[in-house]
Amino acid sequence: MSEPRQILVTSALPYANGSIHLGHMLEYIQTDMWVRFQKLRGNQCIYVCADDAHGSAIMLRAEKEGITPEQLIANVQAEHSGDFADFLVDFDNFHSTHSDENRELSGLIYGRLRDAGHIATRSVTQYFDPEKGMFLADRFIKGTCPKCAAEDQYGDNCEKCGATYAPTELKNPKSAISGATPVLRDSQHFFFKLPDFQAMLQQWTRSGTLQDAVANKLAEWLDSGLQEWDISRDAPYFGFEIPGEPGKYFYVWLDAPIGYMASFKNLCARRPELDFDAFWNEDSKAELYHFIGKDIVNFHALFWPAMLEGAGFRKPTAVNVHGYLTVNGAKMSKSRGTFIKARTYLDHLQPEYLRYYYAAKLGRGVDDLDLNLEDFVQKVNSDLVGKVVNIASRCAGFIHKGNAGVMVAGDAAPELTEAFLAAAPSIAEAYEGRDFGRAMREIMALADRANAWIADKAPWSLAKQEGKQDEVQAICAQGINLFRQLVIFLKPVLPLLAADAEAFLNVAPLTWNDHQSRLENHQLNPFKALMSRIEPAKVEAMVAASKEDLLAAEAQAPAGNGELAKDPLSAEIEFDTFAAVDLRVALIVKAEAVPGADKLLQLTLDIGDERRNVFSGIKSAYPDPSKLEGRLTMMVANLKPRKMRFGMSEGMVMAAGPGGEEIYLLSPDSGAKPGQRIK
Repeated sequence: MSEPRQILVTSALPYANGSIHLGHMLEYIQTDMWVRFQKLRGNQCIYVCADDAHGSAIMLRAEKEGITPEQLIANVQAEHSGDFADFLVDFDNFHSTHSDENRELSGLIYGRLRDAGHIATRSVTQYFDPEKGMFLADRFIKGTCPKCAAEDQYGDNCEKCGATYAPTELKNPKSAISGATPVLRDSQHFFFKLPDFQAMLQQWTRSGTLQDAVANKLAEWLDSGLQEWDISRDAPYFGFEIPGEPGKYFYVWLDAPIGYMASFKNLCARRPELDFDAFWNEDSKAELYHFIGKDIVNFHALFWPAMLEGAGFRKPTAVNVHGYLTVNGAKMSKSRGTFIKARTYLDHLQPEYLRYYYAAKLGRGVDDLDLNLEDFVQKVNSDLVGKVVNIASRCAGFIHKGNAGVMVAGDAAPELTEAFLAAAPSIAEAYEGRDFGRAMREIMALADRANAWIADKAPWSLAKQEGKQDEVQAICAQGINLFRQLVIFLKPVLPLLAADAEAFLNVAPLTWNDHQSRLENHQLNPFKALMSRIEPAKVEAMVAASKEDLLAAEAQAPAGNGELAKDPLSAEIEFDTFAAVDLRVALIVKAEAVPGADKLLQLTLDIGDERRNVFSGIKSAYPDPSKLEGRLTMMVANLKPRKMRFGMSEGMVMAAGPGGEEIYLLSPDSGAKPGQRIK
């Protein structure tokens, strides 16, 4: 028997500036399934991750919320950790890039690269916000596209015509942070000499470490010649200061991948059996796998291996790249309710439903995966409830009723036993190769055979006949053994179902090799329902709640047109556009919570000549809505009505504040009357 493998696995680091959504979960779920498979096989497989906690965006959000960046990233880490845990993603360590370990390792790697001559310095001219007192990254500059003249475009590309350009080419540039007109200034920057590693990268990217499609894409960059990579940012910046360079900070993408090493080092300090050097030294015999999305391939398959090579550390064994998630055949959409947060999903549905659906759809390639919600319901109900759990529910009752819950010895279907044994190597190969969809198809084909055999034997009919009880017990014992095999094969995907099945089977936690044995003369525990069917109404409620999340966010945003509501400093509107907004004084006649909605209040508003029904996402600030009744507020009266699950919303009340309990309805001065227009 071969020696257990030593494997270190990472997923891309979630940015500590927002919630986890189902697109993110695609990556963490598939990584977790692969890790669980390796552990089930008896390998030493360590899974580490961390929040990516640095950068200007985090600094600015913390400032906006009136808290420190450290408080912000701590809050977000708690949210992320809860979402991952409830989706059964079992990290060995979930750390933060804002850590002592990462500061130390980032300084070490930078120092080694600098001493080896792989760091260059030169002056860079870039936009500076004179009001905010900071240099502006491309995404913090907006202006008119130099190609098509579309307004309100970002500093690196035009969303309308697709053109790419330098921020200095924008016409009428504005700071998206303060609205000020930026000025050009020079600053000394530090660059990693990526071209020094051109030959190594050409060989490494074609060595089997990447899928062919990814290697082909990287070849386009390699063939056109690599450029030096700017790894520094100027103060103010939330990150690590470059050693010996006051006011200069490591760019977030320099220390983010080093966060993999830092998280593992943090774990090693708590688990003495783990040796950091054994996994990261150049001559390491351990395996290192990164799971990432296709949007960050250049960082993980060009910059990262070059940094590791230049600093004397080992390179990844493989970088496993996946595509994006679409929902119902289209990009996730907030307005359609298909931009679904992890927590919103968990509020309505069981995590293993999604884990199985992702597994059933995932292949080895980088194609996008579509979450078709109708197919999701049908497939989970058909495969997991109708096929797998159905075997146990069909057989358990007869064993308890006819033999006090004891499975008899013997093999009532040797051909099926052999087929299940023979399928195991192919299923294991599919798991190993991350071809989860193939593994699920092969497992469900076995479930179909088991169900067909049980249906053919019909123990429910035999149980009514004299002298057939022994045959009934033999059939049902065989059915339970086949169910046990399926549970073993599905355990990486469905750990909760496996744990519940192990309790019913009255066995210790199952390992992969247990598929080679059978239960005979074995006492079962009472059978309890292992999984319920997905109710389509719960999926509909999840979509509606996602729309509610959007409405609540809009209610907390400043008033104005769509772009202004997302970022009030990043867009300008014409006076005529603003003048078209019909602002009215409104009397809150009635205010009540909306049954089934976590964030919404239903307001009946008197605007003089009529009454309006408005749903507003302000419940967190007004837990006793009756206290709003009789109060005057302001509303947008000519907003297009929006049909919601709870009814029609016929306007928007005006509110301000950072969110949560700090949302404040805007009120007119005393003496205002319902229906008065605000000019």
